[in-house]
Amino acid sequence: MSFKDRNIWLLMPALLLIGICFLYPVSWLLQRSVSEPVWGLQNYFTIFSKTIYLGVLWNTVAIAGATTILCALIGFPVAYSMVHSSPWVRKILIFSVLIPFWTSILVRSFAWLVILQRGGIINDVLIGVGMMAEPLDLVYNRFGVLLGMVQVLLPFVVFPLFSVMARIDGSFVRAANNLGATPIRAFFRVYLPLCLPGLLTGAMLVFIIALGYFITPALLGGRGDIMIAQLIFERIDEFGDWPLASALAIVLLVGTGLLFLLINALLKIRGGRI
Repeated sequence: MSFKDRNIWLLMPALLLIGICFLYPVSWLLQRSVSEPVWGLQNYFTIFSKTIYLGVLWNTVAIAGATTILCALIGFPVAYSMVHSSPWVRKILIFSVLIPFWTSILVRSFAWLVILQRGGIINDVLIGVGMMAEPLDLVYNRFGVLLGMVQVLLPFVVFPLFSVMARIDGSFVRAANNLGATPIRAFFRVYLPLCLPGLLTGAMLVFIIALGYFITPALLGGRGDIMIAQLIFERIDEFGDWPLASALAIVLLVGTGLLFLLINALLKIRGGRI
């Protein structure tokens, strides 16, 4: 047996696992989405022709996009501080990001529910110091969903950025300054472009994960903030509508795949790789 043949056999367990756990379920969903109630694309036409489904798709993209932007805006200075701080401050910052990351998403979402509710600690403090006469609606709306999702997904931006920033040679920025660039110009023309592979990778991870998010929007969102994962669960759990739920899942999968290909192409153009 040649070396190449042995490598193929070593790959067999992984290929078998992918076939059983991914390809078979996806092919099963695809088959149900186009075969019931009759063969055709009627389930996909339903999704893209009814306002309620288009609204959910828009909610999903809007919430995932806003979460990605907020994670990038917050994660960039956090990662920058990790790289350019003293070793003990860096350890504190890393543990501050990691400790919530090790906690269950369900627990964190329930914690936000307790904190943000009308009788929660934030409203109690605001009313107690006289800043508000009535409690604010901080949960069961878009604000609560974004706050919870950003807190959960922030590490997925911070650590790719930290990995890239730690490898950037500081002499590039110093050379730009010596050649007459202001600190702001050196940052945007030299430092930020070097960070783009980590920023794009982190943003892609957050956006793709956020597209299929279920627990946090289900606990902290209202009826106007339903995302596609919640709609799939609702169609199966309440109506047993597997064909439409399967079509929704395929739409989500195809959209995620296209996004991955787009960002991978952008990274290749810049000479980076995911």
